[in-house]
Amino acid sequence: MIKPVGAITRGTTNPNRLRRVDNFIAYRCGALLKEAAQPLVIDLGYGATPVTAVELRGRLAAAVRPDVVVAGLEIDPVRVSDAQPFADPPWLLFRRGGFELAGMAPVVVRAFNVLRQYPEEEVAAAWRAMTATGALLVEGTCDELGRIATWTVVEGGVPSTLTLSARLPVLSHPAIFAERLPKALIHHNVPGHPVHELLRALGRAWDAEATPFGPRQRWLATARRMRADGWPLLDGPARWRLGELTLPWPARLWPV
Repeated sequence: MIKPVGAITRGTTNPNRLRRVDNFIAYRCGALLKEAAQPLVIDLGYGATPVTAVELRGRLAAAVRPDVVVAGLEIDPVRVSDAQPFADPPWLLFRRGGFELAGMAPVVVRAFNVLRQYPEEEVAAAWRAMTATGALLVEGTCDELGRIATWTVVEGGVPSTLTLSARLPVLSHPAIFAERLPKALIHHNVPGHPVHELLRALGRAWDAEATPFGPRQRWLATARRMRADGWPLLDGPARWRLGELTLPWPARLWPV
């Protein structure tokens, strides 16, 4: 038996907490899953209850392909045992495992609110372990209800993009993203670092685009202003309307 790599985390979760990132996975990784001979997705560290793994399987089956397989992994054997009544073999499985992925070879790994509980110096090794078999990793964090979230896409142990995502009707100001940055960035939100400059620029654009037409129109105007100011926003209005902004990972050349 492969020894799990990692540590037991708090495991707190809520229904619908990961809806925003699940929809992103369907969009960003849909083609990979459709082309895969074995469309396996791992939900790493699903927590004290398996609700988010159940939801991920349902969303991907509906939006991508009905035979997608989701495997929820937890280091805590009690959580794995407690999740078994929710399993639906062969489409939804629960096993004991950590960053080594229990020896499985997924197409996509979702690891949310996991590395936030680890020291920053352990993040890079965890990224490399979770992508060692060629999987695309979506790793990030969110608030307790999933209203504010950030995540990175990691390929071959290297982060490629950063996504900021918000439920727009309750977004008071983009500064709130600072509280939910991925572990690799949260301690670098200081003057002179690209992520700090990004959040400052986003806040300035938001402040400049006050509108009587509501938060969605304000967010769209903010995104357009950011792009006009030279920030390399990926995707476009269709994703912006969902409350998303995706950019190259901050180590890339940004206008700072």
